[in-house]
Amino acid sequence: MLKSGEKMTLDQLKSECNGCQKCELAKTRTNVVFGVGSEHAKVMFVGEGPGENEDLKGEPFVGRAGQLLDKFLAAIDLDRTMIYIANMVKCRPPKNRDPKPEEQEACIGYLREQVRIIRPKIIVCLGRISAQRLIDPSFKVTVQHGEIYEKNGVKMMGTFHPAALLRNPNNKPAAFEDFIKIRDIISEEQ
Repeated sequence: MLKSGEKMTLDQLKSECNGCQKCELAKTRTNVVFGVGSEHAKVMFVGEGPGENEDLKGEPFVGRAGQLLDKFLAAIDLDRTMIYIANMVKCRPPKNRDPKPEEQEACIGYLREQVRIIRPKIIVCLGRISAQRLIDPSFKVTVQHGEIYEKNGVKMMGTFHPAALLRNPNNKPAAFEDFIKIRDIISEEQ
């Protein structure tokens, strides 16, 4: 139990999240997929929810989409040790469907606390679900990707989800341009 006014650490939050039973997704998960990366990251990536590989390993973006994300990160001189990666929901939705609004609502407190602890300068929403929840409910990735928004002193951007890029490789150049913008923002922040 935390004392009044005491701040939770990332490890404490992860431990609490691992015991979560707030929604139906808890019943079918193999592992909670809390998040990985640096507690001092300037950039935080937020996906939609874990897929099968992530559920099995307990880590976000470890399948083919994760490999593509790693390539984009490497192209702008970043890697997983320098950033933080989380998801809107911490448990895999069945058959990789979109997380339902009530599932997102059950999990949003964990994500807010991750953001509070890490204090990123930039949050990059990977895909429609996270962009609509964190930036604007009417966000359209194909139209608004790469646009910079600011909320509470944090810059935010939505871009294509790596899994969507695997399905539609024609959007890879546009997504790459978004990552170039991320690199430019990072260098402005230093």
